[in-house]
Amino acid sequence: MGVEVVSGGVVEAVAAPAKEVSAKVEAVAVAPGAAAVAKNMSFREESNRLGDLKEGERKALAELRAKVEEAIVGGKLFEEESSSKVVKVKVEAKKKEGKRKSKAEKAKKEAEKKEEVEAKKEETAEEKKEEEATEDKKAEETKEEEATEEKKAEETKVEATEEKKADVAKEEEAEAPAEEKKEEAEAEEKKEETAGEAEKAAPAAVVDKDVALWGVPLLPSKGDEATDVVLLKFLRARDFKAGAAFEMLRKTLRWRREWKSLAATASDDDTMPEGACRLDGADREGHPVCYNALGVFADDAVYRAALGDDEGKARFLRWRVRAMDSHVAELDFAPGGVASLLQVTDLRNSPGPAKKDFRVAIRQVVDLFQDNYPELVARNILINVPFSYYAFSTLFYPFLTQRTKSKFVVARPAKVTETLLKYIPIESIPVKYGGLKREGDTEFSAEEAEISEVVVKASSTETIEIEASEGDTTLSWDLTVLGWEVSYKEEFVPSDEGSYTIVVSKGRKMGAGEEAVRNSFRAGEPGKVVITVENATRGKKKVLFRHKAKSFSAKKC
Repeated sequence: MGVEVVSGGVVEAVAAPAKEVSAKVEAVAVAPGAAAVAKNMSFREESNRLGDLKEGERKALAELRAKVEEAIVGGKLFEEESSSKVVKVKVEAKKKEGKRKSKAEKAKKEAEKKEEVEAKKEETAEEKKEEEATEDKKAEETKEEEATEEKKAEETKVEATEEKKADVAKEEEAEAPAEEKKEEAEAEEKKEETAGEAEKAAPAAVVDKDVALWGVPLLPSKGDEATDVVLLKFLRARDFKAGAAFEMLRKTLRWRREWKSLAATASDDDTMPEGACRLDGADREGHPVCYNALGVFADDAVYRAALGDDEGKARFLRWRVRAMDSHVAELDFAPGGVASLLQVTDLRNSPGPAKKDFRVAIRQVVDLFQDNYPELVARNILINVPFSYYAFSTLFYPFLTQRTKSKFVVARPAKVTETLLKYIPIESIPVKYGGLKREGDTEFSAEEAEISEVVVKASSTETIEIEASEGDTTLSWDLTVLGWEVSYKEEFVPSDEGSYTIVVSKGRKMGAGEEAVRNSFRAGEPGKVVITVENATRGKKKVLFRHKAKSFSAKKC
C-alpha cells in the first residue's frame, strides 16, 4: 500500500490504469501534518522558567514574592478597607488631641494676661484715690476727718467685695476647661478602645497560610515551583509592576472568596444548551482548546431560558465561571508546563448587537475573566465572524487591555479552516470547521495515519492514489480541501488491465461549506483508489488527507 507521487510534471513508472484513467498525476506527499502545514510562527508564549526571565522581570518577581509572603504570614492578604479605616480613625484622634491641647494652652495664657491687666488697673485706681484723698485732707482737714475715715472704710469694703467676685470668676473659668478636658479624655479613651478592638478582630478572620489559587499554594516559602508560575501571570497582566500585580492578586482572591457563595451547581448546566462551551483536543503547543458556539443562543426558546430574566443572567454567569474553572483544572502550572488555554469562539448565527441582554452578558464574562483569570488564555480566535461583529466589538474592545487585544485573531467564514490550521493540527480540528476530527472516532488515530498535503494550483487537476497491494483489502481515507470550491471524485482502478474501473464516488462540485470527506472501499483484487481534485478557481487549493489499509487475507490464512 502506498501513495504515489508525481512531481515536476514527470510521471513515475506506474501500471496504466484500465479503461478510464489516463490523466497525468502531479502531487506532493509529505511527512506528518505538523511539518507539512504552515504554522503561525509568531504564536509563542513567554517562558515560565526563571532562567528565561530578564533581569528586571526577576526583580519584579522577587518583589512580588516578598509582598505575598509578608501579607500571608501577617494575615493581611485579604485586608480590606476596614483596617485602613481603623488607622485613619487613630490618626484623626491624634490630630484632635493635639488641637485640644493647643486650645487649652492658649486659654491658659489668655487668662494669665487678663489677671495681670486687672491687677494693674486696681493698683492705678488705688493710687489715684489716695492722691485725691490727700488733697481733700489738706484743704479740709478739720471738717472732713470723720468723713474721710468713713469713706476709706466704705472703699475698703467695696474693694474686698470686688476682689471676692474676681476670685469667684477665676475659679469658675478654671473649672470649665478642666471639666471639658475630662470629657474629651473619656471620649478619646472610648474611641481608642473601639479602634483597638476592630484592629484586633480584622486580621484574625483572614489569616490562612495555606491559601491557594487554582490549586497552587501562594506562600512562596513553601517552595512550590508552580507558585512562581501563578505570580508571573499577574505580573505580566500588569507589565511587571509588582505593586499593581499584588493588588490584582488580592482582588482576585477576594472575588473568589465571595464567589463561592454564588458558585454554580450541576443544575445550572442543565439549563445551558449542549455544546455552548466545551474542551476538545489540543493545539500545536499542547494548550487545551475550548470551543464556544454562540449560535446556540439564536433559538428564541434557548435565549429566553438562558438570558430572559435576571435569574437567567446570573445563572449564565455562574455556568460560564464554573466551566472556566473546570478548564483551568486541566492546566499544568509547573515551570515549562502548559498553563493556558486556546479559546475558539464561533459567531455563526450568534445573536447580534441588537440583543441587549446577550451583549451585557458577554461584556460581564469578558470583564470578569480579564480581571480574575489573567494570562490563562494564550490566544482568542473568533471564527465565522459576520459584519455585525465589527459594530459589536466596538462596545467591549475599549475595556480590554492592549495585551488582551493582541491575543485576538479574527477569521471570516471562508478562512475558518485555514486560520485554525495555523494553531491546531488538522486531525484535531472538528469536521464542522473543516478538520478531520469526528466525535467518538475509532477509525483513525494520530498513531495510525500520518497527514499528507497536496497543493492544487489554479486551473489545474491533481490526483491522489491509495494502493491495495493485495486482494481482500479495505482502504479507508479522510480528506479535506481548504476552502473547497473544487470538483471531486473517487474511483478504484484494478491492477489487472482486463478489469474495469469502479466508481467509488461520482464526480461532484464541493462548495465552501463542505465538511471533510471520509470513505472506504474493500478491494477484491490488487489495485488502487484514485481521488481526483479539479481546481477551476484562480487561487491555489490545499488538500490534506490521511489513509490506511486493512488486509483480511492474513486472517484467512
